[in-house]
Parts: sequence; structure tokens; C-alpha cells
Amino acid sequence: MREIKYTITDELGIHARPAGQLVKQASAFKCDIKAASPAKSVDAKRIMGVMGLAIKKGDVLTMTFDGPDEDAAAAALEAFLKENL
Repeated sequence: MREIKYTITDELGIHARPAGQLVKQASAFKCDIKAASPAKSVDAKRIMGVMGLAIKKGDVLTMTFDGPDEDAAAAALEAFLKENL
């Protein structure tokens, strides 16, 4: 099981476009991926769940990966977060 934490720097937080891109990236992997705000945890492969986190600038997003390709998924999503959020 892998875990990454990322502090959101985008002025708008995780809004519709980056949420959709995040879900698309997560869906490319077989492992179980969870996205969590300080308040709740959701399946990172479901757009409504990711949008429901209501992550704003300055919030810490925690992502956990569990499964056969968790290392590759963690590396790819960490790079995505740094580039886009």
C-alpha cells in the first residue's frame, strides 16, 4: 500500500476539469485508489466522489494506492498533481 499527500496550489482547487482528468488518470490503473480530504475518503475513479471532496487551495489531498500496479499509479498521479494542481 502506497500513500501520497499533496497540498493543492491551484487557485480554484479541484474543480470540474482537473477532477475529470484525475479520474481519467486513476482509471488507467488496476489498483484500488482512494482520494481523501480531511473530512472524507472516496474512490478516485468516480467523478462525483472526487468533486464531492470540495478540495480548495491550501487543502491537503491524500491518495492511497493498493494493488498490483500501485507504485506506477502513485508515481503517475503524483506527477499529475504537481503539474496540474
